[in-house]
Amino acid sequence: MLAPMAVAPSLDLSTQALNTLRQIWGYPEFRGVQADIVATVAAGGDALVLMPTGGGKSLCYQVPSLLRPGTGIVVSPLIALMKDQVDTLRQLGVRAAFLNSTLALDAVREVEAALLAGELDLLYVAPERLLLPRTLELLERAPVALFAIDEAHCVSQWGHDFRPEYGQLQVLPRRFPEIPRVALTATADDRTRADILRVLELEGAPQFVSSFDRPNIQYRVAGKEGPKTQLLDFIRAEHAGDAGIVYCLSRKSVEQTAQWLAAQGVDAVPYHAGLSPRERERAQERFLNEEGVVVVATVAFGMGIDKPNVRFVAHLDLPKSMEGYYQETGRAGRDGLPSTAWMVYGLADVVNVRRMLAQSDAPEEVKRVEAAKLDALLTYCEAATCRRQLLLAYFGEHRDEPCGNCDVCLSPPRVRDATREAQMALSAAIRTGNRFGAAYLTDVLLGQPTEKVLGMGHHLLPTFGVGKGHDEKMWRGLFRQLVSLGYLAAGEYHGLSATGKSRALLRGEATLMLREDSLLPREKVRARDRSRGGGGRAPVDAQDAPLFEALRAWRLERARAQGVPPYVIFSDATLKAVAELRPGSAATLGTVSGVGQRKLADYGDEVLQIVRDRSGERGAGRIPLPTERGVRENSAVLGMLRGGPGPAHVVAPAEAASVRPSAASVAAPAPLLSAGSDVGQAPAPADGAVAGALSALRRELAREHGRSAFLIFPNATLEVLAAHPPRTLGDLEGVPGLGPKRIEAYGEQILNAVRTVQEG
Repeated sequence: MLAPMAVAPSLDLSTQALNTLRQIWGYPEFRGVQADIVATVAAGGDALVLMPTGGGKSLCYQVPSLLRPGTGIVVSPLIALMKDQVDTLRQLGVRAAFLNSTLALDAVREVEAALLAGELDLLYVAPERLLLPRTLELLERAPVALFAIDEAHCVSQWGHDFRPEYGQLQVLPRRFPEIPRVALTATADDRTRADILRVLELEGAPQFVSSFDRPNIQYRVAGKEGPKTQLLDFIRAEHAGDAGIVYCLSRKSVEQTAQWLAAQGVDAVPYHAGLSPRERERAQERFLNEEGVVVVATVAFGMGIDKPNVRFVAHLDLPKSMEGYYQETGRAGRDGLPSTAWMVYGLADVVNVRRMLAQSDAPEEVKRVEAAKLDALLTYCEAATCRRQLLLAYFGEHRDEPCGNCDVCLSPPRVRDATREAQMALSAAIRTGNRFGAAYLTDVLLGQPTEKVLGMGHHLLPTFGVGKGHDEKMWRGLFRQLVSLGYLAAGEYHGLSATGKSRALLRGEATLMLREDSLLPREKVRARDRSRGGGGRAPVDAQDAPLFEALRAWRLERARAQGVPPYVIFSDATLKAVAELRPGSAATLGTVSGVGQRKLADYGDEVLQIVRDRSGERGAGRIPLPTERGVRENSAVLGMLRGGPGPAHVVAPAEAASVRPSAASVAAPAPLLSAGSDVGQAPAPADGAVAGALSALRRELAREHGRSAFLIFPNATLEVLAAHPPRTLGDLEGVPGLGPKRIEAYGEQILNAVRTVQEG
């Protein structure tokens, strides 16, 4: 194992952090508040970080761990997450390890020795392991850079995943008062946040709250009308061959749904706590290490999963809270590519969740809080306005405009006055004794002379047959909404009773406006146009699809050889960028987001060869292929990377050894070759004013669209545009990284930016 190199002391902390991000992770810049968090923690400060799933929380402690002397200690709740992140970090050349119950005694001693010797950059530890006297004594003897408490909402009993062990983490500030602590979570309301600050003694720490918006996720909710068939239609129409997670409330439902999907040709596996450890492990391994596997699971599955290319998360049953829903749906599209959060629910879901809450042994105050959370979720489900606006508002974030990427925005529902129908339904419940379920009440309203209705004498009631003007589906939807909105309450045996809230409605003192599509039979969902940013695999143009699929096939082969998940090699987003850019040199490949120095050294030759082999399938192509001399120089550059200093000085990708960035590499972050040119071609001198204007435009577009700047267009594109300023849209054709979609979306703004500079 190589010894770490010290970070160049002559550079300020923010420059060191940015250079580390670029060289290790291959990302061109920090997102949102990441830079501020990294600077705070790297300087020795504490922090509370609220950042959405997929928002880049891990970088907020990983980068400072590389910048500070010692080892970053990460408290993580699940074993699967530890192994996943350690595998990913080792691929990047970072010296990472974990301590948990899966390790043999010899392996534990080896990790402990490496920690004491200062040979680890990051160490992941379960809270149970951390709290052992042996571990605490070990940490007192080891050089520790910082403590990162991931999934910090587990500290609080108000959180949706309370864990008692997390409540004992107050030992950290008391035994290690001088070591910075950073607590991170994706979901925390005000109560949960207050508990995190109190337990971890972070009251004086700055709080960094990122936007909770995940603009790449499309949110959709529908009523249950044969949920398994609805799910299958959704998968076949929009996500055939994609990885996804399907959540069910019960273990029985999990197994039945997985078996049914498999029988229909979907590669689906079940996962729940009732399965044997080996069965759960096998399901998780298949999901992580294979492409296109769908896991059907209870909420026992997911927190420990870091798979970035989950293209959809589906709920066949109602979650218990907005926090749980947000956390679970957030497992889709962590790579920033278009993904779907899809849910169906019905009256039985509402009744079951409310009954479970009422029958729980929790204190009354806890029940009231949980009931309020459920009410917020039901309001979201029944919404006739933008779902994203409601979701963000729940977490205290205001959005001025509708998102345009949820089912309500894409197909705005009509709203009508349903007061009269609601009065009929409430009257039927009251006149039958507030003890019958929705199916029976529907029979009464429709005037169905069933044996039970006749036997109870309810055919003599004035409400018998009063609802014949509507069909069974309408009444079923209405009862669901009346329970969701609190006008009806469900009893122990699913019996519905009118609540105090219903009095004003019955007296005509209030009106009830409901979504019309909730009252009418739903149309079959049509397959969306995948080319317009809907669900499905990473959206690449048809001309780029063969190269993208070839890169995916190569990635899978590489991953299997190394025993790691495919996304550990490269994410779908990185492969998409490579397919669009078609780099012809190591320097250009190195500008792609997600291609750091270590991965460029390990995989650069192979990726460039695939690009060369497949470029002919695109006709003339947009990027000139490298010359023979250029190919030789590519190899020479990669050879220098393998033999040179810094993190790329590791030849075998499977080696666990890794180093921090060298002083030389951090102090000189310039690319080995011109980032915008292929080897063997002399790049034209770039126009600095044009480059500055285009860079400013890219940042503005990134903020506007909620994307990373690189996803607007990469650095290589910017440099080509600056070297050859375009005058017309035709000049943009053939520019690396500008396909037809980007030209259509940004072309005029690029030309305006260039024109402003040249005319000014």
